[in-house]
Amino acid sequence: MKALFIGGTGTISSAVTKLALENGNEMTLLNRGSHPKWAAYGVEQITTDINDEESVKRLIGNRKFDVIANFVAYVPEHIERDIRLFSGKTGQYIFISSASAYQKPPANYLISESTPLCNPYWQYSRDKIDCENTLMAAYRSSDFPVTIIRPSHTYGDTNIPVSVHGKNGSWQVIDRILKGKPVIVHGDGLSLWTFTHNSDFAKGFLGLMHNPHAIGEAVHITSDESITWNAAFASIGRALGVTPNLVHIPSDFLAAYNPELLGNLIGDKANSIVFDNSKIKRLVPEFCASVRFDQGVSQTIKYVKNHPELQIQDPEFDAWSDKVIAAYCSGMLQ
Repeated sequence: MKALFIGGTGTISSAVTKLALENGNEMTLLNRGSHPKWAAYGVEQITTDINDEESVKRLIGNRKFDVIANFVAYVPEHIERDIRLFSGKTGQYIFISSASAYQKPPANYLISESTPLCNPYWQYSRDKIDCENTLMAAYRSSDFPVTIIRPSHTYGDTNIPVSVHGKNGSWQVIDRILKGKPVIVHGDGLSLWTFTHNSDFAKGFLGLMHNPHAIGEAVHITSDESITWNAAFASIGRALGVTPNLVHIPSDFLAAYNPELLGNLIGDKANSIVFDNSKIKRLVPEFCASVRFDQGVSQTIKYVKNHPELQIQDPEFDAWSDKVIAAYCSGMLQ
């Protein structure tokens, strides 16, 4: 199978690239930078900006691929560009959408692919919905061979999943746990959440690639394990060898202190979400998510602790956390 990945170096796409190579597929990555580690495995690198249509046309030429997957498309204009570029050049175009596009708040705790797409709290999710609509219109009108994949909270070796963090990622939260400082958890910490290790996601993704039954379909790929946020932090604490000092603060309160959290919390993490994975298992019968969260996050923490370049400090978020915790606790005492 010949596949072109646009992006190919993120948490999700790097795991898929790795598994695709292990399974003997011919891989080409199109992105703005050179990544020597992939070249050693025989990956072809096309270095250009996907937004430069003329450059992409010139570099792709008359080549055709069994699968083209775009991991960095976020708005309908990106999709319209890809339809122009890749119509007639691929047997399958895979768009990476988001499970955050599902109805918020959900009418039913169990999410399937037939759950309505509606998120009034997060522009990111609404843009993904618009992308999906654009693609399905192209599928219906001109047989553009689309498959839509909706990841949920997917993590790997380099990113420790937490509920609330700053612009520099989650290390500052881990640093607070290690120092015994209070750590914010949204709500009461009892809402259910689904964490999916990227190696498990890759198994489902690979099974959908070049799969004729996946054309014209939207599918989410997640673990079957759903745990509370309190349980997630307990697993993180065990991996670190300390007991986290958790402070539970309502999501509305947190969003009031930082409006950027409105989408990420009210439009996503604050809701209990459990996924019905029967569709991916029907399309890919061998799919099974096998990495438990406690196992996966322990592996991630070990990796991050051994790579100081991933331990990025975030003094702004640290100060914000102290401020919000003090304000909330002060209000509770009045």
